[in-house]
Amino acid sequence: MSAALPARDLQLDTTGRLKHFLTIEGLRRELLERIMDTAESFSSVTEQTVKKVPLLRGKTVVNLFFETSTRTRTTFELAAKRLSADVLNVNIATSATSKGESLLDTIRNIEAMHVDMFVVRHAESGAAHFIARHVAPHVSVINAGDGRHAHPTQAMLDMFTIRKLKGGFENLTVAIVGDILHSRVARSEIHALNILGAKEVRVIGPRTLLPAAVESLGVVTCHDLDEGLEAVDVVIMLRLQKERMSGAFIPSEHEYFARFGLTGKRLSRARPDAIVMHPGPVNRGVEIDSEVADGHRSVILQQVTHGIAIRMAIMSMAMRPDREGQSGDRLA
Repeated sequence: MSAALPARDLQLDTTGRLKHFLTIEGLRRELLERIMDTAESFSSVTEQTVKKVPLLRGKTVVNLFFETSTRTRTTFELAAKRLSADVLNVNIATSATSKGESLLDTIRNIEAMHVDMFVVRHAESGAAHFIARHVAPHVSVINAGDGRHAHPTQAMLDMFTIRKLKGGFENLTVAIVGDILHSRVARSEIHALNILGAKEVRVIGPRTLLPAAVESLGVVTCHDLDEGLEAVDVVIMLRLQKERMSGAFIPSEHEYFARFGLTGKRLSRARPDAIVMHPGPVNRGVEIDSEVADGHRSVILQQVTHGIAIRMAIMSMAMRPDREGQSGDRLA
């Protein structure tokens, strides 16, 4: 599967509105802001006695996770249920794909049950794009993470968190720290921050964990954490993607923490009101010290909360009732 697809054309319908949500790359600032504005309108739902709105009543959402992820799958499930949709969680470990059935066969069989949306997480880059190109015209696809390529809803919930706490992006210096090479979250966040007009995006990490020519994405690179954190407004720590590493990218976790772990002392180089983020799960004592992860500048739990509102926004925008019957891309 290839991620090198005309993603913008695939994601938007003929009127320029959201049909699939596969990647941040190529989208316009106005659309990203509309997603965050819509999420803002859903934020109050969690405070209601009945935490539901009827926007997707009668619709069926399928969580199709080929990789395990408790937090992402759970927030997608909660988001769909709060929109009053029916939710089907497919256990890939026991599905027909493990018995030799192809991905397309699996999609076709589930699609025959008259579903309306696939939320897809897959270890191979381009999987969500592939599915989006083969589903029926009325079905929407949301990428919940594909290989090293993209994790657009995680990036959007992080952007939503930053906007709520900082007000905007134009004056912000943002540092993304750690395993940039293997991180689909980092790629999506770099695209989002540049589209939204952040003043500067820094990527900080050892040379072995930074992609070649990463500067072409519109970032400033740094191999020294103390130097890279100087006067930043937002610090985004990344998990070491050990499951995607095929060699010795770091000498040891202990040495990695000694050079690139976020401690209170190192955080003091950032601005006094800087916030600390992490897409999770957090490896305490490897990427970040518990004192910082649990400290007053950490917004990690707020990120989780905002993930529900952002995913509600994206699902409702992509699966609008008024889009039924419109034609879409479908390749034989």
